[in-house]
Amino acid sequence: MGNFVLQDLMAAGPIMRTVSLPRGRQTLHTMPTSAGYEIRADVSYDWDGRRRGLAPFTVLQHTIGGRGNLRYETRTMQLKPGETLLLLIPHNHRYWLEKGDRWEFFWMSMNGEEALRIHRSILAITGPVLHLQPVTIDRLASCCHRLVTGGETPGAASAIAYEAAMVLYDDVFGSHPTYAQEYRALQHVLEHIEGHLDQRLTVADLADVAGLSRAHFSRIFAASEGLPPAEFVLQKRLRRAAKLLTKTADMPVKEVAALCGFDDPNYFSKVFRRLYGTNPSDFRTSGMYASLTAAPRHEVN
Repeated sequence: MGNFVLQDLMAAGPIMRTVSLPRGRQTLHTMPTSAGYEIRADVSYDWDGRRRGLAPFTVLQHTIGGRGNLRYETRTMQLKPGETLLLLIPHNHRYWLEKGDRWEFFWMSMNGEEALRIHRSILAITGPVLHLQPVTIDRLASCCHRLVTGGETPGAASAIAYEAAMVLYDDVFGSHPTYAQEYRALQHVLEHIEGHLDQRLTVADLADVAGLSRAHFSRIFAASEGLPPAEFVLQKRLRRAAKLLTKTADMPVKEVAALCGFDDPNYFSKVFRRLYGTNPSDFRTSGMYASLTAAPRHEVN
């Protein structure tokens, strides 16, 4: 199948667009921030994933021609025609052009909870360089083309970004049974954690739930969720405790701790203060939970 939409995108010539949309009352969980098609041939094209701010977003960039360079943590590689780059920012990486090189590509960047979740899951399984089917590339080019032509409402722009994320999801997890199995295993672990926060949840236990070795489970879990398994569970426990403290005013703090998997009330108070900056009793009366859970207004950079 030919890349017909990709040809249309290229025929329009180099073009890019920052997707600036009005704020809405509701948080949109998948939202594009920029998109475009470019041909670069100068060393000024140089992006460091640690110097692009603290707000998380992702970059999906498909190489059409030429080549680019990528340093990803401790590995260095080249991006060749037909390869697709997927990156989460902030992160320890850099992609750039060497003197005399040329890089032709289209890209989309996006933010939002769901975009980050899907892209983290893909990165955990595949790493940053993807080899996608031609039909997938054409569908991604279609999403990019629609974004750069403009005119979308926030909801329509969000739908295009979500479509791009799902097209990528289908290619990676639909075409590779092993990847799909590991993704399902991670989702099963997340459900298990949510349903057993009052019980023992060691990393070894969670690896058993996933059916993976402890080392492999820890690696793909951290890459997918952005935190090591033990820290992820701890934060989940503390968030549940914060909710219980404010929703059940008569429940003793000790009982809240026990319901969230903390056998030692003193340890519970210590880690609670570390996350929220105050002890559980003061948190209960401060009204902090309402401000922490209020839906933020969506803003696209």
